[in-house]
Order: sequence, then structure tokens, then C-alpha cells
Amino acid sequence: MGEKELKKALMQENQEFKAVVELHQKYDDELEKLESITYLSESEKLKIRELKKKKLALKDKMYVMMTEYRKSSK
Repeated sequence: MGEKELKKALMQENQEFKAVVELHQKYDDELEKLESITYLSESEKLKIRELKKKKLALKDKMYVMMTEYRKSSK
């Protein structure tokens, strides 16, 4: 099973995984909006760093959940 198929299956079967993916996308959208600003204030720069850290933590969590799902579906 490829990564896209695995993600799709998990999103349908696991509400926690779905919530993590949706939150990751929300942070990504916020980050994109902030990064489009030409001149950032210090608070905006800080917000970008925080969002990147949060996104990375969520990506790590998704990876762990996907790995566990692969193991359990064998």
C-alpha cells in the first residue's frame, strides 16, 4: 500500500489521524498566508517559527500512526 492510499484509509478509519491531518493543513494554510507578507514584524516571524515546529510535530505524529497502521494491517 502506497503512502497516499495509506493516508486515505487512515483518514476514513481513524478520527484522530483525520484531526491531525486537518490541523496540519490548517497550520500549512496559516504559514502560507504569513510567508506571503513582504515585510514581517517580529511577532509574525515568531508565529512562522511556531507554526513550522507545530507542523513538524504533527507530521511526526502522522508518521508514527501510519507506521503502527502498517504493522497492524499485516
